[in-house]
Amino acid sequence: MSAAPYIHQLNPINHASAEGPQKAILDSALKQVGFIPNMYANMANAPAVLSTYLHGYGLFRSESGLTPTEQEVVFLAVSQTNGCTYCTAAHSMIADKMSGVPAPVLQAIRQKQPIPDAKLAALFATTTEMVKSLGQPSPATVKSFLEAGYQERDLLYIVLAVSVKVLSNYSNHAFATPVDERFSAYKVD
Repeated sequence: MSAAPYIHQLNPINHASAEGPQKAILDSALKQVGFIPNMYANMANAPAVLSTYLHGYGLFRSESGLTPTEQEVVFLAVSQTNGCTYCTAAHSMIADKMSGVPAPVLQAIRQKQPIPDAKLAALFATTTEMVKSLGQPSPATVKSFLEAGYQERDLLYIVLAVSVKVLSNYSNHAFATPVDERFSAYKVD
């Protein structure tokens, strides 16, 4: 029997009326993405959560060495595995409009079908297993990952991406965050 869903008592932080640390982190978020996503307004209830998320997300994007396409595959794998429909929609839009993920790859991920690119399939499988196994992928999965052309250090960046997505995925679960209009065409059930 599954547990009853968490019913939140907190409300999103309105950027216009925010003060102190909440305003500062929302100002920073606004500079980074150009708007305040619903997820950020919720996470700002605990400014350290949003700050940590933005910092780790930025470092993954800038330092992982993975291409934008590979980064989206990782974020989609984590979000889908964690059942976060908000982040799956958001990263689907980013994958399609900004990161250059080939349409057949994005479609396969969203439809939970085999990915028609061996290297991206290995990345998706490894990331999914990292989430499901609590960071303990099988030797066979790691071997396939390395044989696909990735390096051991890439596993650490997957750990960073998983950590960042846990902050967002779990926050979205707690708040039942509604998908922003910008991502609504990519909504999933």
